[in-house]
Amino acid sequence: MSETRAAAPERPRWPRQLAITVGLALLVVVGVFLGAAFLPRWWAHRVAAQASGNFTAGIALGLAYGFLFTCAALAVLIWAFRRRRSVRTWTIMIAVALLLALPNLLTLGIVVGSGSAAHAGERTLDVEAPGFRAATLAGVIGAAVVFLVAGYLLRSRRRSQEDMRRLRGELRAREEAGAAQEQPRPE
Repeated sequence: MSETRAAAPERPRWPRQLAITVGLALLVVVGVFLGAAFLPRWWAHRVAAQASGNFTAGIALGLAYGFLFTCAALAVLIWAFRRRRSVRTWTIMIAVALLLALPNLLTLGIVVGSGSAAHAGERTLDVEAPGFRAATLAGVIGAAVVFLVAGYLLRSRRRSQEDMRRLRGELRAREEAGAAQEQPRPE
């Protein structure tokens, strides 16, 4: 004998999805407030510990962080958007790019922030890592310029190769047409 069970009625999914969405939104809001109060000071102290008040070290760190982390983030974004991918992949790659750009974003938060933590971070960077903020901006701009120039060069190379293929095809067609005309006709 086979037992048949009555199908249980399906519960609607929206209450659970709504609870998850509201919970994530609250988590993000709390994270933003905690981050605004904590992260600028923390980041300024990490950089200050590396630079140790040395002007040259502050500039070198700023250039390195600005250039390297911008290049890494741009490389991930270019890889993600170069081909058609799923929205999930794009979302993950954007999150990865934001994580890679986080040192630059933290420095930007110190520079443009208006809270007491941002001001404390500015003072810390001014004293313990002089030149870091301006050098970070220079590194970011340098990385963007490198990516723009590299993109232009790659596109122009690809265009030149396509033109070369097209011209070689035309030359072959002309040579074949000329060879066909030069052949003597049997009488």
